[in-house]
Amino acid sequence: MIDHDGGAPAPTSRTTPPGSVVALIESSSPVERDLIGTWLGEGGFAAEIGADIPVTQLDLDAGAIAARLVGRRDDPLVVPIRVLWLPPERDGVRRITFADLALLTNPRKPHRLAQRRLVHQSPDRHVILTGQPALLSELRLNNPEAYAMMAAGSAEPFARAIVRAAVVALERAERSIIGDRYKVPRLVAEEILDSPEFLRRLELIADQIGAAPQEVYRRAEKALNGLVAAQSRLVSDLFTQAMRPVHASTWKVDTEESGLAALRALNRSHPLVFLPSHRSYVDAFVLGDVLARNDFPPNHVIGGANLSFWPMGPIARRTGAVFIRRSFGDDEVYKAVVEEYFAYLLAKRFNLEWYFEGGRTRTGKLRPPRYGLLNYLAAAVRANRIDDVMLVPVSITYERLNELGAIATEQVGGKKKPEGLAWLARYVRSQQHSAGHVYVRFGDPLSARERLAANGDPLSAPSISIPLHRTDSAQVEAISMAADDETAELERKAVQRLAFEIAVGINAVTPITVNALATLALLGVDERALTLGEVRTLLAPVLGYIDKRGLPSGELAALRDEQSLAVVLEQLSLAKVVTVYRGGLEPVYSIESGAHLEAAFYRNSAVHWFINRAILELSILAAVESPDSDQLSTGWDEAYRLRDLLKFDFFFPDRSEFTAQMTAEMRLVDPDWLNHTRRDTFGTDVLAKLTASGFMMAHRVLRSFVDAQLVVAERLAARDPAVEIDRKQFLDECLAVGKQMLLQQRLHSPESVSTELFTSALKLADNYGLLRPADLDSAEDRAESTRRRNEFAEQLRTIGALISRAATLDPSNRLGPAQ
Repeated sequence: MIDHDGGAPAPTSRTTPPGSVVALIESSSPVERDLIGTWLGEGGFAAEIGADIPVTQLDLDAGAIAARLVGRRDDPLVVPIRVLWLPPERDGVRRITFADLALLTNPRKPHRLAQRRLVHQSPDRHVILTGQPALLSELRLNNPEAYAMMAAGSAEPFARAIVRAAVVALERAERSIIGDRYKVPRLVAEEILDSPEFLRRLELIADQIGAAPQEVYRRAEKALNGLVAAQSRLVSDLFTQAMRPVHASTWKVDTEESGLAALRALNRSHPLVFLPSHRSYVDAFVLGDVLARNDFPPNHVIGGANLSFWPMGPIARRTGAVFIRRSFGDDEVYKAVVEEYFAYLLAKRFNLEWYFEGGRTRTGKLRPPRYGLLNYLAAAVRANRIDDVMLVPVSITYERLNELGAIATEQVGGKKKPEGLAWLARYVRSQQHSAGHVYVRFGDPLSARERLAANGDPLSAPSISIPLHRTDSAQVEAISMAADDETAELERKAVQRLAFEIAVGINAVTPITVNALATLALLGVDERALTLGEVRTLLAPVLGYIDKRGLPSGELAALRDEQSLAVVLEQLSLAKVVTVYRGGLEPVYSIESGAHLEAAFYRNSAVHWFINRAILELSILAAVESPDSDQLSTGWDEAYRLRDLLKFDFFFPDRSEFTAQMTAEMRLVDPDWLNHTRRDTFGTDVLAKLTASGFMMAHRVLRSFVDAQLVVAERLAARDPAVEIDRKQFLDECLAVGKQMLLQQRLHSPESVSTELFTSALKLADNYGLLRPADLDSAEDRAESTRRRNEFAEQLRTIGALISRAATLDPSNRLGPAQ
């Protein structure tokens, strides 16, 4: 009862037995009270502590404890006791099933008649449970602020603290029997609202917003009750059984057991925060099922309030889901409640899970991260609310997804259908077709404290010595504000770098699937159809490249054999991503008309593995075509320029690490490239080896992103630079004009016409200062702004020309008819 942070407490060391024992009895019926009384009378607890000591029984109730325990002058040993009821054992596992509900009782909380029957017929289905005992003096030391309030005549706060400690001790003892997957928090709202620190914060907020403290407290209580996940073991068991068919009938789950074993060991000393990629609505069910099968405690899954619709919302809250608003606005009370609840869960070592991209990816690759919840985590670390927390990057990758049609529609301007009961029914119905594997991979855990410190977070505000005898009050305030601003900026950048490291961790374990490579091949041949042999010939050198780099992959052996490859393509045909023409000499395969965005989604799940190769190709081409005689320097300059242009689409390391990665990429093409003595022929020599490698990547990997950037750049160049840009209207314009450019064949593929890609391109333009309105009264400023926008567009046209040149060098252009 001493340590109630959710971890395993150290046993209390005592050289002499206590003089008396107070048993805090948690019982819901006379049957349970009789069982506990009989067990105590027969010496059950005396046997546990090895001494026959008088036992006083009290109800586990704050009123009874306040009246009969907290004021005692002796130092009794306090032990909580309850009866634990167990479900029947099936195949060596005790879990509730829907069959149990036929008896109209919860096997973990049977009604009184069922309890009497179980005591006589199934005595193995109940256990007398004792929590970790503690001396009354130890409880006082562990709750100094609540105990101090007794001096003011209020025993209730200390009594409530004892109740919470007893409940947590019993929960911990219960988990030692039923398993860690049933770890659930109790009395959360009560403990938070009893916290003196949180109450002081609410008082400060009341002063800041000019509201009565009672009103702020009421708002905080309401927000907290709406936020706290009221987990139920019954609902958790049944919900898992009900939702498992949604994914179990659709995908074969593939995960690495060794990674899970290491995480289980780590979880014994640290809370874990799982940060998965987000490609599907079923991500949380897939990951939750994997963790439950491996006896992890349930995660508190943090999601948007848009998914809290009836009946899913109330049910999901009973399984650990926490629904928060998408935007907090200026609601300081709600912000404080979310931050406090977040810190509470971490401090108590409950595992968390959220999708840090802020929503499902629409393109297949990772989206830019959202920093809100990471900021709350960093705040808890800075305030020393927690020693540390381990962040676990998780990749969830599907061979096929049945929801891609709706995602693609949103990318070309269609409206997202609101979630609700009818939506859920349609969604579940759509998941009834086999879709291959889903790969769940866990990246290397990151220490939040270590990574924040390494990324420059001060973790505590620096102290500043101000010579007051030479500084007036205004200067003191200015210096203090400057220091606060500097600290805030350091903290902001540290969280951003941490998010970047998480994204890199996810990408590092994301496997290359068969569909990623099949669509990579078919998207790169300009609407041509390929025979089975041509697809296999095109993929052979790419598979060799993957093997040489040792990249994580799925069932790629299927792509080496024509019969297995045919199955892969036929499955994509059934999913209406690939079309097959069978009327000629042999079947030929191409991307289904109107399905380019869906095909790109599959390709983009693995596109990050080929970005450096694509940049290398364009850099070498730029070096060869440049009039500059120093081809080596020109190539490096182009590589750095491309890295900068693509920084809002992909996660690149810092310049030195990127240089090392590009050097390694060069060695794959030409192991002796460092021995080239002539810088003027360097590019020409390497280009010959690139084309001899059997494949080119630039047009397959980068063209859609550069084309989308070109649409944005040209629309910017066509606008009056003095007029401020409405982003929503501008993106709508890009969609409309992008479709026209596609029809005019100025864009190479429909996958370039995407709101997600246009949004990233707009962020890039903003980063380059191209969205700032020019001074209306300055012709010079307007001319400069126009010049820079036109220069941006021309730069992208040049890169587009290099990509087209790379495409002409691709060996797929030399593929002839099947023999």
